[in-house]
Amino acid sequence: MQTYSRRPNKNQPFPEEANKIHKEAAYNPNYLRILQSEARVDELDSALVRMLQEDGRRTNRDMAQALRIAPSTCLERIRSLRERGILTGFHAEADLTAIGRGLQAVIAVRVRPPTRAVIEAFQTFLEQMPEVISLFVLTGNDDFLVHVAVRDTDHLHAVVLDKLTKRPELADVRTSVVYGHMRKKVIGPA
Repeated sequence: MQTYSRRPNKNQPFPEEANKIHKEAAYNPNYLRILQSEARVDELDSALVRMLQEDGRRTNRDMAQALRIAPSTCLERIRSLRERGILTGFHAEADLTAIGRGLQAVIAVRVRPPTRAVIEAFQTFLEQMPEVISLFVLTGNDDFLVHVAVRDTDHLHAVVLDKLTKRPELADVRTSVVYGHMRKKVIGPA
């Protein structure tokens, strides 16, 4: 197990660079936020992100103990990860079958004409559909891949025929039933 310390690293500014930063911050209140957002993700940040992806309910104290750092350091690092937009939120994952949506499908959609206004309007329509659980806007033959979760095949049929095909911009639709779905819970930095 690796221990993390708060020793200075080569990326921390020297005093003359610190003076420049303070001067810039006085003229531009967003300067510090810009600097902070450009900061790299180090090993400790990566470890915290991984741990939170594995279990978003893990306590600050548990993570600090596992990483052998002070709880205050852990809390500050997590706060920084959120402020920099690296951690974008925490959510609960539901069993789709248990909530009455046991059938999943991927629907490939092509709209015409392929203009910005048409694409954005159709995307807004899809985002408002309760059956849609994820949406991809694409290049290539299809404009959208729509991942839906529905009760059964009758519900899927109704979504395609009663909702999607009523849209005048819809040019083509192809539906594939999903037999299985896997999503990585932990995604590390590139």
